[in-house]
Amino acid sequence: MSRGNEGPLRLTTPLSRKDVEALRAGDRVVLSGTVYTARDAAHARLIALLNEGKPLPFAVEGQVIYYVGPTPPRPGEPIGSAGPTTSGRMDPYTPALLAAGLRGMIGKGSRSAEVREAMVRHGAVYFAATGGAGALLAKRIRSAEVVAWEDLGPEAVRRLVVEDFPLVVIDDVHGHDLYEEGAARYRAG
Repeated sequence: MSRGNEGPLRLTTPLSRKDVEALRAGDRVVLSGTVYTARDAAHARLIALLNEGKPLPFAVEGQVIYYVGPTPPRPGEPIGSAGPTTSGRMDPYTPALLAAGLRGMIGKGSRSAEVREAMVRHGAVYFAATGGAGALLAKRIRSAEVVAWEDLGPEAVRRLVVEDFPLVVIDDVHGHDLYEEGAARYRAG
């Protein structure tokens, strides 16, 4: 990770605990490397595999999951519109994935207290991508490949290669939440 003077922090996956410990709620980040996609149905299947002691379709240690169900790509493009989905729907599944080594999540909206506590305990971070900007975010995705559960259509698990994918740290490993703290600063005037 590198910190520019005024620009965003640069991160490359996989993420280490040291990488995420250096982040603070409110930091702007550009992420490059491999990111996996998963939404509700894929999360249910991932947890079923964990509960059965079976391997996951990708090594979760140090990885980042993007909560997205992309649209079909245009000819010559790796992916269609790829905007974030509401993260709270994954909250029932998230603590188990964090315990398995997941280091980051990308979505929109707030997370439950249980998920935030698990992020602190296991050393993970939650990033927000800009909702409503799926077409622009897709321009930062260099390749997309289905790695599991093609039957889920847009919700299949995909391996994305991203370059300078723009994010904001919402929840950090220190227990800080940008949504709560930003609202408190606003109310304090």
